[in-house]
Amino acid sequence: MKVFSTHFVLTGKSSYKDLAPVFPDILNMLLVEIEQLPEEEEIMQMYIEQNMSDLLNDRKPVGYNRKGKVRIIFPIESKEFYIKSYNKGTDIVSIAEKISEILDAAKISYDINNDDRIAFE
Repeated sequence: MKVFSTHFVLTGKSSYKDLAPVFPDILNMLLVEIEQLPEEEEIMQMYIEQNMSDLLNDRKPVGYNRKGKVRIIFPIESKEFYIKSYNKGTDIVSIAEKISEILDAAKISYDINNDDRIAFE
């Protein structure tokens, strides 16, 4: 079965502020993987700064929602973020594994759910 979304649900004492140190790495890795890294460094810094203020204050960030093959989304109703493929031909399993490695190295506690609440219409 093809995976279209992978949810990283923060568990235990892990919270949004724990994501702040690793968010730039996650975002950079994602954009490199889907070959959509901005050519201008200022644009990348803008994407990071838009989210870091909220993360550092332990709030749900707006999220990175640039049009692309894969997006990072922070839903309103739960303490999680997920990556979602907007293209049925894009496999996000390897991206999810790399995010897991980053979260594990940062000792962030989380659970993973695949294709939770996600449907193509």
